[in-house]
Amino acid sequence: MNKWRHITALLGTAAVLLAACGGSKTEEAGQQASGESSGELTVAIWDTYQEPGLKEMMAGFTEETGISVKIQVTPWDQYWTMMEAGATGGTMPDVFWMHSNQVAKYAEYDLLLDLSDYIGTSEVTQMDKFPQELVELYQNKDGKQVAIPKDVDTVALWYNKTAFDEAGLSYPDETWTWDDFREAAKALTKEDGSQYGTVFGPKSNHETYYNLIYDWGGNIISEDKTVSGWDDPKTIEAMEFVAGMIADGSMPPYTTIAENEALALFESGKVAMCMFGSWQSDLFSNEYVKENCDVTVLPEKDGARISIYNGLGWAASSESAHTEEAWKLLEYLSSEKAQKQQADLGITMSAYEGTSDGFVKRSEEFNLQAYVDMMDQIVIRPYSKDTVVWENMSHEMLVNAWNGSASMADVCGQIAASMNESLQKEQ
Repeated sequence: MNKWRHITALLGTAAVLLAACGGSKTEEAGQQASGESSGELTVAIWDTYQEPGLKEMMAGFTEETGISVKIQVTPWDQYWTMMEAGATGGTMPDVFWMHSNQVAKYAEYDLLLDLSDYIGTSEVTQMDKFPQELVELYQNKDGKQVAIPKDVDTVALWYNKTAFDEAGLSYPDETWTWDDFREAAKALTKEDGSQYGTVFGPKSNHETYYNLIYDWGGNIISEDKTVSGWDDPKTIEAMEFVAGMIADGSMPPYTTIAENEALALFESGKVAMCMFGSWQSDLFSNEYVKENCDVTVLPEKDGARISIYNGLGWAASSESAHTEEAWKLLEYLSSEKAQKQQADLGITMSAYEGTSDGFVKRSEEFNLQAYVDMMDQIVIRPYSKDTVVWENMSHEMLVNAWNGSASMADVCGQIAASMNESLQKEQ
């Protein structure tokens, strides 16, 4: 088919890399992903933590419908390579997770099953129960629904209670402003480098500086997805605030940030405050974090306490031999019953309105209500057709602001110019 040739050209590099790994293995993986050999629905995900809970949910679906399901877990870094190989060879999984960074690409080449007619006749799937921005995120350019929201995520502030106690500081709460955050980060930083107040990295946009930018009244991209907001004065002001914390010495040196994940720095006590998304399941089971840490809402600025939010989508392959069965699974997963079960099992916060209370109860050690409270002021994660292109570019350019080789204002201007060129190509 013509679309396969187009997608092959678009994703040629990934296909070449896969071929280098051995053609027979790729072919075998494709046959397994298609579900043709097993006669059951194959469901592709990338998070091993969610697998046990999802298996329980799938068991309920099988009991109700008689349709068997096999979950296949591929780590994030390899997941999209697997998906691209399936796209080029016509062997995509029957049902799979879709991400905001990737959906436009797959939708453009008609790789995702159009769910609009199914939804229109369903007595179970109620799209008005999901956040409208999330619904629209998973529509193609013609407004057809190509995925159903699976979950939502928000960002909250984690802090080390032991570090606060040793510094004689009160714990952060809903009264905190970003100025309070900055001052506490200074006080929590030790001169010997054994502990820093906080850490933001150039790549941690969703969890860190995007939230500040929108609190300040700035933006990353215009509503019509045509113009960068990186040169907006409010965006620059927010990023200069971040640069101020770097200059304060409240963050580890860039070399440390480049070599270590923020999660690892926090879990080892190297950093006293970090912003983490509700998807960071490692936090809830780490023994050091359980003994020393807790979570609260993000600080605010002039009444704005915004969390960038996102959510995965459940999608199905348009080329699946089991599209009717795939839809039945998507319909089941979109139901209030299944969405509530997802939260009650502690898998994630759910996208269906009013079903996330169970997520708060997944851990008695932490104030996970903070994540639900952050739903009060949310902004969808900035995206366009080719999000990955301009996000990766911005990450690379921001390194110069983090390592001190360029001013934050200059870097923001450079990002805006380059991003606008990228956005122009999308039109």
